Amino acid sequence: MYKWSDEHVMVRDAIRQFVEKEIKPNLEELEHGDTPPYEVLRKLIRTFGLDVMAADRFKRQIEKEKAGDTSRRDASGDGGGGDGSLMMIPIIELCRYCPGMVTAMGVSMGLTAAAIMSKGTVAQKERWALDLLTMEKIGAWAITEPDSGSDAFGSMKSTARRDGDEYLLNGSKTFITNGPYADTIVFICKLDEGNDPKDRKVLSFVLDSGMPGLEQSKPLRKMGMHSSPTGQLFLTDVRVGRDRLIGETEDGPSRSGAKDTFSMERTGVAAMALGIVEQCLELSLDYARTRVQFGKPIGEFQLIQLKLAKMEVARLNIQNLVFRQIEMSADGVGMTLAEASACKLYSAQSAMDVALEAVQLFGGNGYMAEYQVEQLARDAKVLQIYAGTDEIQVSQIARSLLGAG
Repeated sequence: MYKWSDEHVMVRDAIRQFVEKEIKPNLEELEHGDTPPYEVLRKLIRTFGLDVMAADRFKRQIEKEKAGDTSRRDASGDGGGGDGSLMMIPIIELCRYCPGMVTAMGVSMGLTAAAIMSKGTVAQKERWALDLLTMEKIGAWAITEPDSGSDAFGSMKSTARRDGDEYLLNGSKTFITNGPYADTIVFICKLDEGNDPKDRKVLSFVLDSGMPGLEQSKPLRKMGMHSSPTGQLFLTDVRVGRDRLIGETEDGPSRSGAKDTFSMERTGVAAMALGIVEQCLELSLDYARTRVQFGKPIGEFQLIQLKLAKMEVARLNIQNLVFRQIEMSADGVGMTLAEASACKLYSAQSAMDVALEAVQLFGGNGYMAEYQVEQLARDAKVLQIYAGTDEIQVSQIARSLLGAG
């Protein structure tokens, strides 16, 4: 695949019209007001039938599992071979104006649902996953803690202790996307059997908002991605049964399951970065043609042309990564963790470089919130931080090359 097909362009244009009609006029309220993004996201999903497609895939997968078919499936419940562009294109178009909305949608429909679909029992999938995949319910995937960050497992302090046939969950999580509004939460913790924390099993539980002992904070203030609500979770003796333990077994591969989710999160960054880069380039081209200094449009100056050329190189490279992901999805193949890390590292750095160059090209205007490049630069930064910092991606890639993991 080397370019978008005519069908892709039709889908892209339709989604672009939706974004410009429903999101662009309300960007100020979504970015700086108290309006959560979920209703407009649901409208997008329903308008383009993404909820119906997700429900159909879910139904087919559950029927296969009940029939005893254990063939490979992707996190959404499909067996591979689908057109990944149908999810990539909305991500790209949303990120041209509101990258935070993609984070909110991706964590709910993607990461949280994937954690249940990949390791959960059929009963658990039917109980929680479908509502997440169609965004009837909002999901949160809770792994990060105040003292953990990049060392997600080694520094994890949240615990589950057996209490008869049930568990008591304790701990706190921070920087949790959708945390303030989540209906369904995948809570990752360690099984406390009185042993050394580094030797404890990692377990994942599904929680519902409003359970006794579960507190969800108000949205946190942050640098960018304002349309993606981020919060904290506090658990004090939250009592759960085994039916909420994903897979209903303590012997499941929760660490590898979390790593699979990290791979999924990292690959999604390329499409987000592409949307940011495309918009920065488009805005910069318009500005370079119309902004006059020293008697001529600034686009006639070579240093400005160099900035624009580098933006276009980044756009082409990131687009090719997206095309590769679409082709792999069509073949039912997923990226390894190292490949996903390489994809994220390059895409995130390129998006940040392009956004900052766009601000520089706009000069003083680029520093003003009136001009969108200011917002896109703030939003792009977090791509280098969440789902593993740039430094973690470098480590993962190098370890893979050296055969160390």
